[in-house]
Amino acid sequence: MLRNILSQSWRNGAQVIQEGSPAPALYTCWRRFHSGQILSSSRSFFGVEDFVDEDNSRPYTYKKEKRSKNPHKHISFKQRTIAYMEPFTLDVFISKRFVSASLTHRSTCRQVAVAGTNSKDIKAALKSRSDIPACLAVGRFLAERAKEADVYTCTYTPRERDKFEGKIRAVVQSLIDNGINVKLYLD
Repeated sequence: MLRNILSQSWRNGAQVIQEGSPAPALYTCWRRFHSGQILSSSRSFFGVEDFVDEDNSRPYTYKKEKRSKNPHKHISFKQRTIAYMEPFTLDVFISKRFVSASLTHRSTCRQVAVAGTNSKDIKAALKSRSDIPACLAVGRFLAERAKEADVYTCTYTPRERDKFEGKIRAVVQSLIDNGINVKLYLD
């Protein structure tokens, strides 16, 4: 079967060369493998042809954000004022190599306090930078830095992919144990 497809595509390429246009002949040979479309476009940055959509007109584009189904949707009073009533949010990032957490002011988008296991003062005292004791240390240092900035309350909403257990729970519990009032919004 493969031999039949290859021989037909090579014959089609030879016919294009005989007609006098040798440039697209190389792409004609691969016509069977790209659903009948001759790809004579330039290659992409990574050396692979770009994927094209059903009508073969443009490359795939991905939406970065979800749009509301109703753009004229009513926004409640609570949704409009929560950024001012509870201005500080906790953001926790955990990877395989390190743990970092920060307190951010919602209205101004400024980070008030930051702690992570990549900083010099925490890195020297830890055996590992991504285990539970490291998470507890990050919570303790973040609480100290938040108190220096006069922040005693914050809110935490986990990301869609995060579960409130294990290392994330250790960071939040360490903040609570060190005097920061954390309000959790769990779905």
